Amino acid sequence: MKQNLPLIVILGPTASGKTHLAVQLAHRINGEIISADSRQVYRGMDIGTGKDLDEYVVDNQSIPYHLIDILNAGEQYYIHLFQQDFQQAFYDITSRNKPAILCGGSGMYLEAVLQGYEFTAIPINEQLREDLGKLSKESLEIIYANNIVSMNYAGRVLNPASVETRKRLIRAIEINQFLTQNPSFQISNPDVPNAIIFGLNPETELRRILITKRLHERLQHGMIEEVKALIDSGISPNKLIFYGLEYKFITQYLTGEMTYEIMVERLNVAIHQFAKRQMTYFRKMERDGLKINWLDFKLPLDKKLDEINAVIFASI
Repeated sequence: MKQNLPLIVILGPTASGKTHLAVQLAHRINGEIISADSRQVYRGMDIGTGKDLDEYVVDNQSIPYHLIDILNAGEQYYIHLFQQDFQQAFYDITSRNKPAILCGGSGMYLEAVLQGYEFTAIPINEQLREDLGKLSKESLEIIYANNIVSMNYAGRVLNPASVETRKRLIRAIEINQFLTQNPSFQISNPDVPNAIIFGLNPETELRRILITKRLHERLQHGMIEEVKALIDSGISPNKLIFYGLEYKFITQYLTGEMTYEIMVERLNVAIHQFAKRQMTYFRKMERDGLKINWLDFKLPLDKKLDEINAVIFASI
């Protein structure tokens, strides 16, 4: 992938104002946005995913965006597809000598691009995962250690953190089994862009206030009606529940599994927990060697943009 400009990344937990900052930055530097959100790819899932498409118009000028509304709700989308779609969008933008701004809160999607995950095309083995899931972490470590010498991807694991959790150990064993059974499988080697990463991280209490406020605003502005329309269009409740958070809890409310009050309470708690997991993932990314330039959330927008510009131009 040819590139003259660095990839600019804006990340942060939900309700941190990522989209607004990224769009304003794009307007200032004549850039284009690439969404790194696992659910914004779906048409008709607008309010619940926080697309905020009105944000993409600044001073009557439309800011171009990519990887939003590219699939029908109900279709499947994987990290491997995102990597391919990202590379195509990034090449398109930079080939026109315009800055690309990757914006989102899906840590795995961001890391797949920034670390160049090689094994995302290897399918999930549900039966194997179920069997391994019954084992202790110590047992999984033994299985991993006994097979690592013969693993087709031995030496390609970047660091010990790649297998620091049960989930990662299971995935490593899963990858090894698949490659052992499919020795002719071609492993992709994604291009890793030169990236400058900026992060937004409101203080915990402020983040909680922002999340709860935004949830109630979305409920008042048609989020329940959006989920109902998806069900009426033929999307199964189970599929919507699979998408999680807003789609899970509102679907359960619409199908009579819980009252409105309980739905709002549980959804609010779930979003707070999700934001905490996002921050945990971003910290893991830092431990894995990715530098995140954390912006002072309290700074006015113009000051944030000035700080971003200073870091970008200092790196060119």
